[in-house]
Amino acid sequence: MKESARYIKIVEWSEENECFVGSCPGIIGPCCHGNDEVEVYKELCQVVEEWLEIAHQQNQELPAPTAGRNVAQLLMTA
Repeated sequence: MKESARYIKIVEWSEENECFVGSCPGIIGPCCHGNDEVEVYKELCQVVEEWLEIAHQQNQELPAPTAGRNVAQLLMTA
């Protein structure tokens, strides 16, 4: 499993920008966009992997993982 799998990645439609926008809470805000949801997700995964690699190289403390916290279930009950 890649370390990036420990972080939730979100791709959502933006009415304001009229495209899909990707972000990774705790890691990076809106950072990639496009008209193809799958391509935006792929780009987001790459951005997160690169961000984590740079953080390791700079000996930065990583944020707590966001995956496995039942976020999807919490969003559905909100």
